[in-house]
Amino acid sequence: MSANSRLTIAAHALTWIGLYQRRGNEVATSEQIATSVNTNPVVIRRLLSELRSAGLVESRRGAGAGWMLSRELAAISLRDVYDAIEPGPVFALHSSTPDPECVVGHGIGPVMAAVYAGAEAALREELAKTTLEDVLRDILRAA
Repeated sequence: MSANSRLTIAAHALTWIGLYQRRGNEVATSEQIATSVNTNPVVIRRLLSELRSAGLVESRRGAGAGWMLSRELAAISLRDVYDAIEPGPVFALHSSTPDPECVVGHGIGPVMAAVYAGAEAALREELAKTTLEDVLRDILRAA
């Protein structure tokens, strides 16, 4: 099982758009963003579409087409981004029902569900502490 990089790619794209706009540009194309992320523009467009549905970006069609932030980087937390692109839980229980006659099979679901709920709450709380402005500040400081 591989790790999911969608949050990192979404944060990268949004932070890049924010910096691009600060440098006097109105909209960014998915091709420009994809170059920075080093991925296909289709991947960026799909992700930005989800972020648009969540109200984090807007798009413009036609002449001067592209993407822009719907609000400032300081007003977008990593939790906002996470909520926009990861609608389901972080962890899942069995895809099929374990043996109810087995003591472990009978009890594993409720126990693991409680552990997972706590872990997800902690994750969401931690992500809420960091804005994309924080991310950009730390990137520029490291550069």
